[in-house]
Amino acid sequence: MKQQTLKAEFKVNGKGLHSGLNVEATFKPAPENTGYIFKRIDLDDCPVIEALAENVVATNRGTVLGNRSNKEIKVGTVEHALAALYAAGIDNCIIEINGPELPILDGSAIVYCKKIKEVGLQQQDADKEFYVVKQRIKVVDENSGSSLIVLPDDVFSIDTLIEFDSPVLNNQFASLSSMSLFMDEIASSRTFVFVREIMPLVQNNLIKGGDLDNAIVIYDKEMTQEELDKIADLTGVAHTEVDKLGYLNHVPLTHPNEPARHKLLDVIGDLALIGRPLKGRIIATRPGHTINTNLANKIRKELRYQNVQAPVYDPNIPPVMDINRIRELLPHRYPMQLVDKVIEISQNYIVGIKNVTSNEPFFQGHFPEEPVMPGVLQIEAMAQVGGLLVLSGVDEPERYSTYFMKIDNVKFRQKVVPGDTLIFHISFMSPLRRGCAIMKGYAFVGEKIVSEAEFMAQIIKNK
Repeated sequence: MKQQTLKAEFKVNGKGLHSGLNVEATFKPAPENTGYIFKRIDLDDCPVIEALAENVVATNRGTVLGNRSNKEIKVGTVEHALAALYAAGIDNCIIEINGPELPILDGSAIVYCKKIKEVGLQQQDADKEFYVVKQRIKVVDENSGSSLIVLPDDVFSIDTLIEFDSPVLNNQFASLSSMSLFMDEIASSRTFVFVREIMPLVQNNLIKGGDLDNAIVIYDKEMTQEELDKIADLTGVAHTEVDKLGYLNHVPLTHPNEPARHKLLDVIGDLALIGRPLKGRIIATRPGHTINTNLANKIRKELRYQNVQAPVYDPNIPPVMDINRIRELLPHRYPMQLVDKVIEISQNYIVGIKNVTSNEPFFQGHFPEEPVMPGVLQIEAMAQVGGLLVLSGVDEPERYSTYFMKIDNVKFRQKVVPGDTLIFHISFMSPLRRGCAIMKGYAFVGEKIVSEAEFMAQIIKNK
């Protein structure tokens, strides 16, 4: 799958939920590998903030991204817009904003979704990078009872359970089995607040822009009319006589479980801060912005430590190239043929396999008492896989050979020993020009990188 951006820019404007300020945000197409970037055009030098979990500075009633060294550089209430971008499959977008938070609009993500649908998407040349969940991940907040569990799956899906001590809103469940259903089933679900929470929020300088048109307001604890009038005055809404518990909105609920659907929306928006789409099933129990972003940050830490995930290797699936096809393309023979098969290939990358056995001839001298595969041979095997990638893009590949020209930034991280299966992932760093290719290669054993290198190779027609 290829990365995507917007085909054209669009604008949204309105008041911020917490600041009450009128703000305008412009969503613009962005180059490959940009990710989501917020740009504060109202501040000097127009500082930018990457929409990544490590840049979260607050999670009270919304997700706030910022610069930890300058508290003025921040942008809040980002989760609804990010959920819409993420669900649409957009990888790269620049959001220019002239205030400290995105407009709350109607309290949901539907306006963003409609704008995205209106301008359309533009496919880009770079491959889309996923975060593939390969083992169970769990984060728990012992104080609140919140938990998020992520399980391996081939696609993204999510189940959400919310629970409140409330006669109006107690337990609700919502589920999303496919991102293609997001706009119809989730996007229009609005944020919600209990009347009993409003006074403390206002006293904490929050929800200055909240009203009955941009949030579901839940009246679940009887109050005197005097108390209700005071809350109305503080929030700038008309006095309302309320004679029973329930929902106080002008617009009725879009679904009976709209609050649970909105919590699901928030989870998606916060997990967009991973920086790449996720393949896995999420079970969210009593989620909130704090635990959502904690999960995103946990995954981000893994990605910062190891930028590339190990490819998925299923030995039951027939290879794209077997040993016979490899011998047709590469001149290498025993003992220098170091690729056993290719399991995946595209225009920009390739995945190859080398099974390391105790019968490898180099183990006789490296070393007799502690057999270790020489690092230079790991790089040689990596280069052979890269050669297959280069040759796959030319006509009559059997008539060409590939040769090393340069090797840079080589790193060896751990030993490779008999019994290991080396998985190589090699990708182009720049387009093939004049027969020269610059590539980045990683070698994995299991989930860990054992070596990596950047190298230049040239293809030359055989005499």
